[in-house]
Amino acid sequence: MIELTKLNGEPVLINSHQIEFIELIPESKIIMMNGKYHIVREDKDEIIRKVIIFNNQCIHYPRNEEDQTWT
Repeated sequence: MIELTKLNGEPVLINSHQIEFIELIPESKIIMMNGKYHIVREDKDEIIRKVIIFNNQCIHYPRNEEDQTWT
């Protein structure tokens, strides 16, 4: 899950594996695989950065609490 910000300032957690595509309108409109969408404040570069970080965390999941390096 990645944390983004709705236009009203509320945080929203989105399953990045369910993102189908992103429209820039000029806000970012994230269309999910089920057809629903979220309009968020972050630009495409920030969304992509968060997805990459999340995917890396999934691949390199820590084995124990001492291995955790992210928050």
